[in-house]
Amino acid sequence: MATLEELRSVPLFEHLREDQLNWLVEHGEDYFAQPGDYLYHENDESDYFYVVITGELQITKNAADGEIILNTHKIGGFSGEVPLLSGTPYVASARALTLTKLLRFDNQAFREMFSICPVVVSKLFQALQWRIQTTEGLARQREKMSALGVLSAGLAHELNNPAAAVRRSTDQLRESFGKVQPLLVKISRSLDDEQLGKLLSLQQQIAESLRKPEHLDSLTQSDREEELGNWLDDHSVDEAWEIAPMFVSAGITGEMLDTLYELIGDESFTDGVRWLEASLMAGTLLNEVERSAVRISDLVKAVKSYSYMDQAPQQEIDVHDGIEDTLIIMAHKLREHKITIKREYDKTIPRLLAYGSELNQVWTNIIDNAVDAMGMSGTITIRTWADNEDVWVELADTGPGIPEEIQSRIFEPFFTTKDVGKGTGLGLDIAHRTIVQNHHGEIKIVSKPGNTRFQIRLPIEQAKK
Repeated sequence: MATLEELRSVPLFEHLREDQLNWLVEHGEDYFAQPGDYLYHENDESDYFYVVITGELQITKNAADGEIILNTHKIGGFSGEVPLLSGTPYVASARALTLTKLLRFDNQAFREMFSICPVVVSKLFQALQWRIQTTEGLARQREKMSALGVLSAGLAHELNNPAAAVRRSTDQLRESFGKVQPLLVKISRSLDDEQLGKLLSLQQQIAESLRKPEHLDSLTQSDREEELGNWLDDHSVDEAWEIAPMFVSAGITGEMLDTLYELIGDESFTDGVRWLEASLMAGTLLNEVERSAVRISDLVKAVKSYSYMDQAPQQEIDVHDGIEDTLIIMAHKLREHKITIKREYDKTIPRLLAYGSELNQVWTNIIDNAVDAMGMSGTITIRTWADNEDVWVELADTGPGIPEEIQSRIFEPFFTTKDVGKGTGLGLDIAHRTIVQNHHGEIKIVSKPGNTRFQIRLPIEQAKK
């Protein structure tokens, strides 16, 4: 049984009278935990308030990438007061790190303690205020880091595709250029300067058509390939059926090949076709490198815009730009889950003076939750409009919906409907704080199966104050 001396060593009880300490001993219960023993688990029904007499107690919370250590209580530490006061389950887990002796109080004794030992109340709430701020701050930081990790993984995948294409194309370019020059030297030996000029002009004409190819339907493409393949075969060109598809895609016609034939003659014609094939391959690969480089540049630009790097925290923004940057950053996850994005933008809405990176985090959290809710396949519809005083953004998904009985709680800190370890319950809380506190706006939800809509109001004038 805990002694009066042990209780006096606890800061929470150090100023109590002897009769009050005796009451604690009589109404408390000694509890011993071996190293690794859990006093309670996250989401268990709350039933006790614990005070550490000897030993160490660690408080943890599940997250997507493992446990978050919230606190470690040594002699005099206490735990379990928040859920008992609020009548909710434990929001974290507690386990002993060493052989630990605790004094615990059930719900009734815990509440009676307030009237018997009123000085304990002020100490509890002082500690409670600091603890909530510390816990929320740590969890919010973990939430942001977790979200950053997810976005970084998706972005790395998006960057890897064009980067790999560039590397693959440059390797093939070396091979193509290795063929082009020897063949051109061989052909040019039998040409005068005027013929060589016409040959290079023909190559330039074909290169230009390659940059702006004609888009053909499959039937027309097939017919032209057959026609050009027959032409090449009639002129004794080997592997004509492999060459024809590239020539057709580049816009080469039989008339162009007639011109080439007249320029270089029958003896050099096969070499001329191979030279033209290698030149086209080089041009195609250069175009692929250019497209990949543009894609990488666009992704870097989107990341910079998404985070509003090198800009003041608050600036005039077009909400559509932020939404589009968010969709680019999340493209990998959207594609992976086969999510369709439908845009219904009012391009006439005014620009806002706002915290752009914070709003982008709002779009990210809501879209990410929608994707998780829908699972594999679904549609997210993004609408914008404005009235005389506000800009509105609505993000709707075709997921299963949010039960009516919990809709009032979805913006509460740490509240989540996801499986244990798959969310901290802070994404929508962060979104709510960003909209309501930082932008003087409003965020509300309308939900039924197949149609969940988050509606966000951003005041046009108040946002500029």
